[in-house]
Amino acid sequence: MKLAPPIPILRIFDEAKALEFYIDFLGFRVDFEHRFEPGLPLYMQVSRDGCVLHLSEHHGDATPGSALRIETEGLDEFQQSLLAKQYKNARPGIEQAPWGRDMTVQDPFGNRLVFSSLSPD
Repeated sequence: MKLAPPIPILRIFDEAKALEFYIDFLGFRVDFEHRFEPGLPLYMQVSRDGCVLHLSEHHGDATPGSALRIETEGLDEFQQSLLAKQYKNARPGIEQAPWGRDMTVQDPFGNRLVFSSLSPD
């Protein structure tokens, strides 16, 4: 048996805000979108490099306010690219923690993405 990395499901409430945050700001791409029929909740997969996330408008799929840690190489460069975008809802900083360096970004739905580097960049 071999286990693959888990794919977190994050709750979203607004497709336009999700796309602005995950695609335009963080630089993920949409891999697929699914609705059972027009007008029903969206379920989609976004990814960047090896990081895969599922975003869902479905009520029972996830709890708003979740947190996840994403191991990141090139954390300083990533932070600078985000700051250069001048996104109106986030200006992430990098903090030193006992286990490494973290950059926390909160999405429009209260989910926290902690981009983490175990080594200095």
